[in-house]
Amino acid sequence: MPPRKRRSFTAEYKVEAAHRVIDSGRTIAEVARELGLNEGLLSNWVKDERRRIAAAEAQGDKPLDAAERAELLRLRKQVAEQDKDIAFLKKASAYFAAMQTNRPGSI
Repeated sequence: MPPRKRRSFTAEYKVEAAHRVIDSGRTIAEVARELGLNEGLLSNWVKDERRRIAAAEAQGDKPLDAAERAELLRLRKQVAEQDKDIAFLKKASAYFAAMQTNRPGSI
């Protein structure tokens, strides 16, 4: 039997999963079953997020609410897409600039 591939999770996913427990008041076991996660793993994520929230409050910062987190994720995705578009446009403009200088009759 081949070994199981180890799953990896993004930081955003971990925070969102932890907030499903923290914000809703549901149990870790319930949310872990819903997401198909090990309870111990989700428990660690919840502890880490609660520590992060407590540290932010100790510094006088207000932690992000669910709507702000969702908007932050959306904006990060949008920035990543725009970075890809910019990289493509840079390559395309370099290609066409090179084509322009190699044309017969160009200066």
